Amino acid sequence: MKRFSRSVSRSLYEDLYGLVFGYFTRINRKVRAKIGYRFMKIETFEHVHLLTKVFKWIVFPLSILYVFVEFCFFGQNALDTMLVGIMLFLYSNFVPDLPAIFRRRIYRDERDTFHENLSWYKTYALLVFAPLFIIFLFCGITVNWRTTEAFHNFKSLAIYGGFLFVAGFLILSAFPISIGGLIEAFCVPLYAILGYLTHLKVDLLF
Repeated sequence: MKRFSRSVSRSLYEDLYGLVFGYFTRINRKVRAKIGYRFMKIETFEHVHLLTKVFKWIVFPLSILYVFVEFCFFGQNALDTMLVGIMLFLYSNFVPDLPAIFRRRIYRDERDTFHENLSWYKTYALLVFAPLFIIFLFCGITVNWRTTEAFHNFKSLAIYGGFLFVAGFLILSAFPISIGGLIEAFCVPLYAILGYLTHLKVDLLF
């Protein structure tokens, strides 16, 4: 059983690494960014390595506890929200890097045609709706939004987390509001925050 567990864990790790590295390789070619192949491999390894450790020792045990508490104390099946939370954890581990394709240089030069500062709500829309903007990019829809914000900070984390808390409450809360429902609505965004923090930890921001 131990050998089988290690084999499954290794397979999942390799699949996740391949998925993440493949995505960043394709997006690098799409936007013609000059990011070195070796740098991308090292960066991907560091993030995936810590992600799997945090998932194994923190996220998975807490997920089991969350489902147990919801079922035993509030009579609710939280398996669906647990799975959504895990997917959010995985996604949020990489979300600070996703809007990088919309960054512009801090120092202007003749090649930088986007001189106006982007409004704050457009800036953080690039973060919270990153998949939508990336779909636009691959569909050939031009989005002339450029920002100097790197999103590798606690301010961006707070805005991202706040957005998900509001969205989680509106989507997952049912009337009449129960304690179990509130726990579900607020626990799911916590997965995302933990994923974001894991990313920041790899980048040695705390």
